[in-house]
Formats: sequence, C-alpha cells, structure tokens
Amino acid sequence: MTGMNYSDAVAELSRLMPELHTQPGGERRKFTLAEIGLLCAALGDPQRRFRSVLIAGTNGKGSTAATLAAMAQAAGLRVGLYTSPHLERVNERVRIGSGLPGASLLAEIEDEAFARQFCRVHDAAQRLAMDGALRGMPSYFELMTALAFCAFAEARVDLAVLEVGMGGRLDATNIVNPLLSVITDISLDHQEWLGETIGAIAREKAGILREGGVMVTLPQHPEANAALGEVAVRLGVRGVNAAAYMPMRGAADASGYELEVMGAQVKVDSPLHGAHQQRNVALAIAAAVELATEHGFAISAEAIEAGIRATEWPGRLETLRADGWPAVTLDVAHNPAGAWALRAAVHARNEAEPRARQVLVFGCLRDKPVMELGQILFPLFDRVVLVGVNSPRATAMETMVEAAAATGVEWEAADGVEQALRAARAAAGGEGRVVVSGSVYLVGEARHWLRAR
Repeated sequence: MTGMNYSDAVAELSRLMPELHTQPGGERRKFTLAEIGLLCAALGDPQRRFRSVLIAGTNGKGSTAATLAAMAQAAGLRVGLYTSPHLERVNERVRIGSGLPGASLLAEIEDEAFARQFCRVHDAAQRLAMDGALRGMPSYFELMTALAFCAFAEARVDLAVLEVGMGGRLDATNIVNPLLSVITDISLDHQEWLGETIGAIAREKAGILREGGVMVTLPQHPEANAALGEVAVRLGVRGVNAAAYMPMRGAADASGYELEVMGAQVKVDSPLHGAHQQRNVALAIAAAVELATEHGFAISAEAIEAGIRATEWPGRLETLRADGWPAVTLDVAHNPAGAWALRAAVHARNEAEPRARQVLVFGCLRDKPVMELGQILFPLFDRVVLVGVNSPRATAMETMVEAAAATGVEWEAADGVEQALRAARAAAGGEGRVVVSGSVYLVGEARHWLRAR
C-alpha cells in the first residue's frame, strides 16, 4: 500500500471492519489491547514519545477534550487532539496545534500527512497479519488510533488529549500511560458491549485509571460514583473533584460566569451551548490546573480563559443560519442522556426566543433506544421528519415510524438528508426553527449539505 494517495487511503480505511460490526458467521468482535500493542510496537511505540491525557465517559468527553486542548493551545503548547467519530471528514479526528502563543485553532491533519501515516500503519499491520502475529487486519478505530499516535510523535507534541472511543478498559487509546484520567458523565449506552447497568459501564470506563494515578471527575449518578470510587481506592488513585469549577446556582447567564482559577478571576465564556457544557468546562479546567500545578505545564489562568473562549466542537447545539432558511440547530444527541440535554436546551431557548413552528429531523442507529429517544424529544416539536441514517447499522424506517406514532406527533418520512431538510424548511416556515439530531452520521451529513449552500 506504500505510495497510495489520500483518496486511496480513505477508501482503504473505510473497507476495514468497524468496531461494532458483527463479523461473518455472527461472531462478535473481541476487544483486546494486545493487538494494538503489537501494532504500536512494530511502529516503534510512538505513544511513548509524548505525554497524554485520557478522557472517557458516555457523554461530554469530546467537548471536554476539545476544551482542554484549546486551553493547552492558548498556552503556547504544541498539542494533539484525537477524537471520534468525525462529522464530515476523517481528518477531523486528528488535530495538531501550532504551539504558537496566542494561536487559537487546532488544524486537522493535512491530506498528504494522513495518507503517508496511513500507509505506514497499514503496511505494518499487514505484515503482522501475514506473519500470523495478528488474527487479521486491525479495525478502523485501531488503525486510526495508531495513525494518530504516529502523527503526534512526528509532530513532537507537548501534550496529546485523547478521547476514548468506547468503554475504556479495552479501548485502543488505553495503551498510553496518561498523566491524568478524566471521566465525564456516565449513563446507559452500548450496553451490549459494556454492561447492562451504569455501575458495570462505569467499571469499564474506570479501566483508564492507573495505579497511583489521578482521576478527574464530578459527582454524578450514585452507581457510577460507587463503581469509580471502588476502582480508585483499589488502585490508590488520587481523585480531583472538578466541582470547584462549577458556577454557583443562578450565577451563569447568557454572558457566561466567573470563577477563581489558580488565584485569578477567569471569565467562562464558552461557545458551546447548553447548561450541560458547564460540567464539561469544569472538568477541562480541573485537568488544566492539575497539568499546570503537578506536571509543570505552563498553562496560566489567562490561557484557560482564552482556551474556553476559542474552543471549537461543531455539531453540539450548533446553529446555522442562511437567507431563506429557518435557524437550523445541529446536535448529536444519540442516547437518552444526550436527548435529555438537548430537550433542556430546546426548552430554555423556547422560553427566551419563542418561535411559531419547530421541526425535528431525526434518524438514529439500530442499537439505540429509539422509542425512549422519541418519548424524550418528539413531543417538543410540531412536526418530526424521519430519515434513514447513511450506515449499515441504521434503524429501519418502520421502527422510527412506530416511535413517532406512539407520541402522537405529526410526522413524515423522507428519502435522504436533502429531502428531509427541505421538508423541515417547508414545515417550519421562515419564522420557525429546525433541529437535526439522533445520530452523529445524520448531523455530519446535514451539516455538510447545509454548509455547502
């Protein structure tokens, strides 16, 4: 595969088996760190050439990672950010900051660098598979994780902020030895892989903790608290409670809020909307303070404030506006906890800015609780436009129709994202509002189509 161009690399990557795909014969994929360990060893163990922070959880881990990376970037550190999944282009998963003081943006890995690193990782994996060291080619996520490690090592990043893909204990990112382990809010999701209870899922997430290490988290569901606490005590982990960086009740408004951070007053003015983002920002601040005070990173209170303000994390209560269109809000609420957060944000906005008509464009994957998501979201809207997600794991249209019918909401089915958006536009009218949600895949496709116009 050496010498393939960017388009070839993306096409080859797309052919690899996804993590949650059932293998031929009905056998479920078995996760293990041994295979990513072999692959990284063949690549010279790039994950050992930079310091890192691991962030696991059910909801908010991407927002927390993006915010922490923006703080490090604002401090003049050369930072790498690895997240998943992507909205529009796979390059979004691997971002590298310039390391220049005052610079705000982390740039996606360039196409040429992506293709070069992909060839390197793919060739190493192929050799291991042919020699029998690997049972077969690594998965999409494993290959991407190794690619990110190689890119960060080559760029000599000062810090890599790594979002865990799913779970934690057996996630490919967990091969690093992190300075900090950050755990965001935990709720039910991917139960068939992680366990049927919040406690079981929390124990999987706690797999990113290290003996004698540090855990940054916030008080949350009692079952999650108990499970995380048990693992932390067993490993002798020092806990950092980010609650000190939450605003006082009623202190936050449209202009943000102020906190004391490392002896200075910091204005929290995040471009990420929704009250739930206050928890993610608090976790990022606590992690940044820990990096500054315990690990010698030159992250100041001023850099923390500037990083919060400069954070970019699209598709999370992101509103796009264009002439002739109602306001279109994109949010990747793909599990019940995310749906409740979206519901709260929509309700708060409706009280502040009443609109005549509100329309939801909705589609999700079949491993999601469609009926529950419908019960949470559909009653908020005057009309729901149902659309299939462009994925082999898409929920069948008849299942989504059943969910809509159960709520009594007006609904219609659309054939593809463009038809769904145009139908929503017609139903909302110029003074209405459209929300697109239910799946990262759907939000990404809708965002791409809308921005192209």
